[in-house]
Amino acid sequence: MENSREVYDVVVVGAGIEGSATAYHLAKSGKHVLLVDQFPLPHSRGSSHGQSRITRKAYGPQDFYTRMMDEAYRLTEVLQAECGEQLFIKCGTLVFGRYDDPFTVGTEDCLRRFNVPFEKFGSAEQRRRYPGMEFPKDFTFVLDKTGGVLRADKMLQAFQKQFVRYGGVLVDGEPMKELLPGEIVTVRTPRRMFRGRSVVLALGPWAANFLPTIGVDIPLQPQRIAVYYWRSNETGRFDTATFPTIITENATQRDQCIYGLPAEEYPGLVKICLHTGPDVDPDRRDAVDSRWVEDRMRAIIAQNFPGLDPTPAVTETCIYTMTPDHDPVLDHHPAWKNIVIAAGFSGHGFKLSPVVGKVLSQLATGQTPEYDMSHFRLARFHKHKL
Repeated sequence: MENSREVYDVVVVGAGIEGSATAYHLAKSGKHVLLVDQFPLPHSRGSSHGQSRITRKAYGPQDFYTRMMDEAYRLTEVLQAECGEQLFIKCGTLVFGRYDDPFTVGTEDCLRRFNVPFEKFGSAEQRRRYPGMEFPKDFTFVLDKTGGVLRADKMLQAFQKQFVRYGGVLVDGEPMKELLPGEIVTVRTPRRMFRGRSVVLALGPWAANFLPTIGVDIPLQPQRIAVYYWRSNETGRFDTATFPTIITENATQRDQCIYGLPAEEYPGLVKICLHTGPDVDPDRRDAVDSRWVEDRMRAIIAQNFPGLDPTPAVTETCIYTMTPDHDPVLDHHPAWKNIVIAAGFSGHGFKLSPVVGKVLSQLATGQTPEYDMSHFRLARFHKHKL
């Protein structure tokens, strides 16, 4: 085994969107940084692959996220200028539900508080604008005009390419087998040892199994998410020029949360998915039965989207890593302050990644983030072992 004597300022383990954004910010600030991933890149085994994600500014009553998203938008614009590619498509985000739905009401309140441009309308106007979908007449629709689509694969590649451009070292295909804490932290892979003055662990769904080995027990639960694409019955009705991204927590009588994105990555195919799935081990992701997810989505499409064929044309998968409160952990290890943990993004971390990367880079270099970090503290679960 090769044992390098080189000491990095920071070693970032995990080259998904959060780890790549962190490494980018660190290298851009002049730090000597290693970014290492267990799989050959690019790969589709975690949470950061795929071509599209929703982004939006409003976060209901969670104002701390809305403040972070304001900076995330600005940082995305900077990355877009650096890489010379379009990373964001502004087509709006339509949030909707019954008149008393807390998510829809909270979204409207948040948009008003932060002076974000939006429109509010009822069922008749919804059917005029978006005739390809049909929901009950008592639903309220709130359109965040600043929302839209992030071109996810291009954004991930942009963070990684700019990281290397700023002098970062990217190593793939080397899984971390052991982490040895100390004043200098050592990351052991099957081939060699990497050493850093600090380490950021952005392990995605693998955090649930690895963190207990360093005395940290966060209640993380990976879920297998089925990503469905449905064929439009009419050309142009569901593309980014005519249809927004959508979110509702009132889909069907079970109040299931679904989200959708206009046809972009596959011509004529609209992405609409259930925002949950079966619990899964990330190393055995195909061993779970998710037929109930497809059955539920087929019924939702047939009932609420008459403009779509209710048989999925393409099915893909990704993994969410859930926490009980659906907020991630962004914090130092309770005993070793030069180990920073990023885990449990609960299906809404991609849009936050530009600002999360900045926050994690600050934590890894002894700086104090400008945001209220109490929402992201490890101690809120009271399950760490010293």
